[in-house]
Amino acid sequence: MEKGLQNFLMFLAICFVSYITFSNLNLDFKFKEGMTTSTTTSSTSSSTSGIAGNAAAYAASIKSATIKMQDTFLFNKYHDDYEKVILDLDDLINCLMLNITLNVDTNNPQASLSKLAELNQAKTALNSVMKFVDKSG
Repeated sequence: MEKGLQNFLMFLAICFVSYITFSNLNLDFKFKEGMTTSTTTSSTSSSTSGIAGNAAAYAASIKSATIKMQDTFLFNKYHDDYEKVILDLDDLINCLMLNITLNVDTNNPQASLSKLAELNQAKTALNSVMKFVDKSG
């Protein structure tokens, strides 16, 4: 009987050591039966990119971000200042365009003309910004 008691105590000791070892490892096994997938698949990427059924939630998050940004601009308080900045920047672009026009290299006019085109696009963008500020203020 003494041999059986030793085996039983040895078994309990091994079980106790195993319990202590595995309880401290913090293993997080999440097994699923069948052919299921985990939740970290393309469904989460579709919620961030606004694809398919999550488009409404994506649009709501964009609207929320827009409202937060509009709240930081304080259009009612700084409307006139924003218009002044846009008009001053428009004047600066006009002066830069005149400077480029007066200093066109006749041997290579293409570089100057591309700069003029870029500045003209910037003026168009400023016009869009001015319309937005006028609409918001």
